[in-house]
Amino acid sequence: MKPEEVIAALKKKGLKLAIAESLTGGLLCSELVSVPGASKVVLGSIVAYQSGLKASALGVSTELLERVGAVDPEVALKMAAGVRSRLALQLMLATDQVIGVSTTGVAGPDAQDGKPVGLVYIAISGAMGDRVWEESISGDRQAIRVKSVEQVFAKIGEYLAPKAS
Repeated sequence: MKPEEVIAALKKKGLKLAIAESLTGGLLCSELVSVPGASKVVLGSIVAYQSGLKASALGVSTELLERVGAVDPEVALKMAAGVRSRLALQLMLATDQVIGVSTTGVAGPDAQDGKPVGLVYIAISGAMGDRVWEESISGDRQAIRVKSVEQVFAKIGEYLAPKAS
């Protein structure tokens, strides 16, 4: 999916988007808000690059962060759920109207906490359930960040697609 397709799909479903970024450092939100009309669906983004901010701003437990590190599927899910509930509450929206999406990973140039460069977790939390994807993305630091954003768009499309019965 392209950013404009993500915005259109969210509008069609009547959903709002809350974003928690670590690895992508604001790039995800920037790509989305470049689309005219994005303000109808994008609530905002919290760039929680440091673990302490993942805990204080997104509600990820410090115990979890100390135990597994910042690059972990459970951390990604907690980030997505945390941004979803916090932004919905701040804007007085029902959480079933909001999906939260998060990115965490290792862009390099060095491994982090024993996790290899290119390991990325993308999570979505919403009324249709919580999902997390693990990606292995190659390239330099910028390429990993850009490809991660592209993967987020694809995952949002997958999440919003009607389930085959």
